[in-house]
Amino acid sequence: MGDTGMETPGFAFRVLHRHGHARVGRLTTPHGDVETPAFVAVGTQATVKSLTPDDLVEVGTEIIFANTYHLYLRPGADVVAELGGLHEFMQWHRPIMTDSGGFQVFSLGASIEQGVGKIAPIFPGETPEIPTRRKPTEGRSLVEVTDEGVRFRSHLDGSRHWFTPEVAIRVQRQLGADIILAFDECTSPLHDYEYTRQAMERTHRWALRSLEAFHATRPQHGYPQALYGIVQGGAYEDLRRRSTRFIAELPFDGFAVGGSLGRTKADMWRVLEWTVPDLPPDKPRHLLGIGEVPDIFAAVERGVDTFDCVAPTRMARNAGLLARTLDGERLPRFRINMRNARFRRDPRPPVEGCACPTCRTYSRAYLHHLFRANELLAYRLATLHNLFFMNRLMADIRAALQEGTFEALKAHWLGP
Repeated sequence: MGDTGMETPGFAFRVLHRHGHARVGRLTTPHGDVETPAFVAVGTQATVKSLTPDDLVEVGTEIIFANTYHLYLRPGADVVAELGGLHEFMQWHRPIMTDSGGFQVFSLGASIEQGVGKIAPIFPGETPEIPTRRKPTEGRSLVEVTDEGVRFRSHLDGSRHWFTPEVAIRVQRQLGADIILAFDECTSPLHDYEYTRQAMERTHRWALRSLEAFHATRPQHGYPQALYGIVQGGAYEDLRRRSTRFIAELPFDGFAVGGSLGRTKADMWRVLEWTVPDLPPDKPRHLLGIGEVPDIFAAVERGVDTFDCVAPTRMARNAGLLARTLDGERLPRFRINMRNARFRRDPRPPVEGCACPTCRTYSRAYLHHLFRANELLAYRLATLHNLFFMNRLMADIRAALQEGTFEALKAHWLGP
């Protein structure tokens, strides 16, 4: 029998197999099990863009990640609550995670001012052609962070709002996700040590308030919810270790690694090495906002269980199909640009050997045409493929960990 350490009834996490620091596990929730390591598809506004819940099931999706901030603004958490919570609202009856809104504090603040984030490079040191600093006039923050909470202006209509740990928990109770996150302050890779320390300590205080609010309220939809704490501290070793010790000692059901992971991927690996070993071994570990192929392998071997990332679905909407090789040649960035003129008359499947609904049915020429014509079906077909790709990759990783062939699988994908 594996480890089990979640605090909330209705939830369990069992480690079924270990391979070095990596592990294969099973996360049990009121809406079903998640086999880990697992990729969490991002459904920001209660939808994975262009797909139905049945589509998600068909391509093997186990769990999705929705956005507290966006759903709070539109249609409103009270609306979702009145309609039975997220599972009923979107007719997805498998597990759901929601974030706390902390990343949106970053997106509306430091991300705008400093030019880093989901759309700008999150690792500025690896994109030298893009400046790592912006002039103060180039972006104006929409948030004001205080120890009590965050004042922000809606990106939709400019209306003013107030978010605190208590509000974040209340909103996530209304949304009804299986796994919810404590409110935190996400920092930028361009924040200095002193600001990162202050934000970390604020996150710690907010973690305590999130726990208190969580235990002072009841689920609204007839099933329990689990609460994860978030480790912060930027790419500073002493802060990361200090934050890990503090958050790990609190009675959270699981843990997430968030905030700035440094200026380069190498920084991120070091952050995980400082963090993950000191998290409780019997509770699940989630890495926020990371999910490209090399990142998955590196994080799994350092002991991470689940990942969420917009990259596969956003890439799909920009004509990018995930693949290891194309016509026998390795793809260093694991993507095919379906707008490329070479595919105009190509009758072959988009990715040969792929068993996804798109590659079983359609040709490269057809996807090329759809993207060139800006047809909406292009987004759907590419997203189906990319999520199938991610879920198949995770299944292969789980099998390799159990069979002792993880290093060989990693070399197959990333090279020696």
